[in-house]
Amino acid sequence: MRIEQQYKEYIKSHWLETKESALRITDRIQNSELNAGGNNYTRTLQIPKFFTRNDYLRFKCIVEKTYTIFEKVIKAYRNDSSIRSLFPFSKELEELILLEPDYDTSIPICRIDIFYDEMTKDFYFCEFNTDGTSAMNENHKLNEFLSLNNVFMNNKPEYEIMELIQSWIDAFLLNCKHRKDIHVGIVDFLENAYLSELYVFEKEFQKRGISCEVIDIRKLKYDGNQLISKKTNKRIDVIYRRAVTKDIMDHLESVHDFYQAVLDKKVILIGAFQTQLVHHKCINQVLMNEKMQAYFSKEEIKFLEDHLPKTYDLTEEVGMQIHNQKDQWILKPKDSYASKGVWAGIDLSQEEWEKVLYDSINLDYIAQQYITPYKSENIDPVNYDIFKMYSNLTGLYVYNGQFSGVYSRLSDSGIISTQYNEKTIPTLFLK
Repeated sequence: MRIEQQYKEYIKSHWLETKESALRITDRIQNSELNAGGNNYTRTLQIPKFFTRNDYLRFKCIVEKTYTIFEKVIKAYRNDSSIRSLFPFSKELEELILLEPDYDTSIPICRIDIFYDEMTKDFYFCEFNTDGTSAMNENHKLNEFLSLNNVFMNNKPEYEIMELIQSWIDAFLLNCKHRKDIHVGIVDFLENAYLSELYVFEKEFQKRGISCEVIDIRKLKYDGNQLISKKTNKRIDVIYRRAVTKDIMDHLESVHDFYQAVLDKKVILIGAFQTQLVHHKCINQVLMNEKMQAYFSKEEIKFLEDHLPKTYDLTEEVGMQIHNQKDQWILKPKDSYASKGVWAGIDLSQEEWEKVLYDSINLDYIAQQYITPYKSENIDPVNYDIFKMYSNLTGLYVYNGQFSGVYSRLSDSGIISTQYNEKTIPTLFLK
């Protein structure tokens, strides 16, 4: 019997104990940095996500193949103007992308979100997160709260946890060439930031003896030689960039000092703007373009054909074609994050679908094939007394090109994201 089924049977026969356990976990979440204020805190479920050694090897293989393709895209963009023309970037952004990073890795940190079928081991890509990649602390705290989970504590299997905070700091410091006496600035538009997590990283850097501060990207001063924090008046040697590219480009005037210091290469920027090549939603179309595919092996092309959802610019013509196929499509802004402005037809009535479809035409949207996620049974004892089927999204963290951990999210709606009834659960690998 699978361990998830054993847990289900235990929950059914120990209901009051399980409900009390779930309430304790929720209380700890609400009184931790996973609570951003008010009703905005991480939701979870009672049964953790268990993967096997075979799953681990599968994820590692997916990461290695995908990251190799990413590296080829970045190299081609640098060297081939015809490849640059495939991306809808301004001259200012193109200039930033073409800046050579101060380290060897192409993308220091990213999360490859996939729809992974736990039975067949097949998958489809959902999206690639290279700007502001987050939730590492969410993973850490939910693993910590397993000690409050009555079902888990009653039947603890032999397992391993892929730790994501210290391992990211290790990867980060490798890209600093282990320079000593550096001051690290963790930079974002703080009103948009996953702020509690930024302060966790600030604290963990400091525990290692590394000077570090969280600072708003607009609170930096450039004197032509040094980038200075207006908050502490310290020189910023290395930036851990959590500010997403779109927010930066939309506010270039207010981040001018940061922008100029990066252009003048007076600060080490982790990660450099070449990550935007993968983060932007046009990447699916670029990867299937024959000009781009001239850089890939036959095996890589087959890999992409098998695992990339069909993706089209949302034009009037495309809108007419998918008008009566709402359950087969999802609409996404080309350059966004946190699922802002995303619509899955399966969640909408036909009338609602037609409105968002035609309102979004020619507004820099894509229409993407809707992938039906793998569903697993779980329970939310705080709010329900029945088991439900939840859609799964599996996020593969990648540090300096290496598979480094998993972020497991579930939802009972068509979109798996915080604003759409998302639940996050601990991820364990069975020995």
